[in-house]
Amino acid sequence: MDPTLYNSILLVAAIFFAGAFLLTMWAILIGPNSLDRLLGLDGLVAMIQCMLATYICWTLDTTVSNAMLVVALLGFISTVSVARFRKRDGS
Repeated sequence: MDPTLYNSILLVAAIFFAGAFLLTMWAILIGPNSLDRLLGLDGLVAMIQCMLATYICWTLDTTVSNAMLVVALLGFISTVSVARFRKRDGS
């Protein structure tokens, strides 16, 4: 594959990730209740993993794969802990 085309495709993906990141942050800040914010945080964790995967594709450097694993585990643990100990909003 032509390197210019490959870099262009990855640049478009990076731009989409940046836009999705801003929209997700907006949803986290504005979310009417804690479950909406938790859902936004889950989306943010998944997006960070995808951004790291795009970085791996762009640079062909797999050293950040450990960071992807840590982000996935922290995202899972945070979601389970918030869902387990959450009280209803307004209570």
